[in-house]
Amino acid sequence: MMIKSLRPFIGAKDFDVSRNFYRELGFTEIVISPDMSVFELSGLSFYLQKYYLKEWIENTMLFLEVENAESFYQSLKVLDLPAKYPGVKLSPVRVEVWGEECFLHDPSGVLWHIGHFTH
Repeated sequence: MMIKSLRPFIGAKDFDVSRNFYRELGFTEIVISPDMSVFELSGLSFYLQKYYLKEWIENTMLFLEVENAESFYQSLKVLDLPAKYPGVKLSPVRVEVWGEECFLHDPSGVLWHIGHFTH
């Protein structure tokens, strides 16, 4: 069996705000329809849909594995996303027994774990 990709679907409280947010993060947007786009970065992608269900969105978490969590955190910090997008939160890197990670909440409340593994 050959697997080529895994693309989660995430929702957006305000579709246009979320589209701008992800483009500013460096993702390339491919519009599929007025209600859905694919966002791609470094060969990884996800679907963003114009759909919001509070309970679903506030329980959506994605883990983005990077080479170095601290370096990635610093690149996010420079973007000052919380000042530009209401609801966005960026938390500093935490050291865990398995590695390091920081956290980024998107404008809708989707929680991104961004980290690297040391073990």
